Amino acid sequence: MKSFIFWMAAGIMLLSTTYAQPKYEATETVLISGNCEMCKKAIETAGTVKHEASVDWNQETGAATLTYNPSKTNTDEILQRIALAGYDNAQYLAPDEAYASLPECCQYNREFKTNTPATHAHTPHHTSQAAATDHSTHQAATDVSQHEKEGQFQAIFNHYFNLKDALVKSDGTLAASSAARFLDALGAVKMDGLTSAEHETWMNGKESIMTVTERIAGTDDIARQRTHFASLSEQVYLLMKASGTAQPVYYQRCPMFNNSKGAHWLSLNQDIQNPYYGAQMLTCGNTVETVK
Repeated sequence: MKSFIFWMAAGIMLLSTTYAQPKYEATETVLISGNCEMCKKAIETAGTVKHEASVDWNQETGAATLTYNPSKTNTDEILQRIALAGYDNAQYLAPDEAYASLPECCQYNREFKTNTPATHAHTPHHTSQAAATDHSTHQAATDVSQHEKEGQFQAIFNHYFNLKDALVKSDGTLAASSAARFLDALGAVKMDGLTSAEHETWMNGKESIMTVTERIAGTDDIARQRTHFASLSEQVYLLMKASGTAQPVYYQRCPMFNNSKGAHWLSLNQDIQNPYYGAQMLTCGNTVETVK
C-alpha cells in the first residue's frame, strides 16, 4: 500500500513538472553585441520571461538563440527589451544613455549603424511559403505597417495641436480635456515597427511627455497649463523631428514667456497665434524652423 502511494505521488509530481514547463514553439538566431560574462547575464536576463521566452547568448560569436512561445511574444519584443538594457542587436539599437550606463568592460564596439531586420529562422505557420517570398505581398504588408505607424504618431500630433488651440483661446477647461485625449493617444503607441530614431526618441521622452500632459489634464489653471505646455512642446518637437510629418509644421517661439526666457510651440499655421498669451499678445513670436 505504501509503495502504491509512493508511486502515485511520484507520478503526480512528474505530471505537475511536465505541465509547468513553458511550451516554446519557435526558435530564432540573431546577433547581439556584447563583450563578456556580465553581458551574457544581462542580455539573457533582459530577454527572458518565464513561460514566454528564453535567450541563450554566445559570448564568442555574438549569436543569441531566442526560444519563445509565439502566442505570447515575438522576436521584436524580446530584442526591444535587450536593446533597452543597453545592447545593440540586429533589429534595434540601444538608447545612448542605456549603452553609456553599462560597466566599462561591457561597452562593446557599436557596429550596428542602422536597425536592420532580424534574420528569421522559420516561416510563421499562418503564412504560406509563397506569400513569404512574394515581393508584392511583402510590400503590401510593409505599407500597412507604415500606415499604422504614421497613424499612431499623427494622432499624438493632432491632439497636441488641439491642446495648443485651446491655450490660444485661453480656455483652461478645454485645454484639460484636450490633454486627457492626448494622454489616451500616448497610451496607444506601440513600439513595433518604429525606426531606430523613433524608438530611441520615444523611449527617451515618453516619461516626460506623459508627466507634463497629466499635469495639464489635471488642472484648469491656464497659467500652470501654459508652463507645462512649454516643456511638452520641446518633447513633441523632438518626436516630430525623428518621425517626420505628412505636411509642413512650423516651430515657433515666443520671446516674452517665462520672464523673457522664451518658449516654443508647434503649429500647422505659419501665422503666429501665441498659445502662451492668447488674445493679450496673439501675434507675439516668430517661426524659427519648418519641420517636414
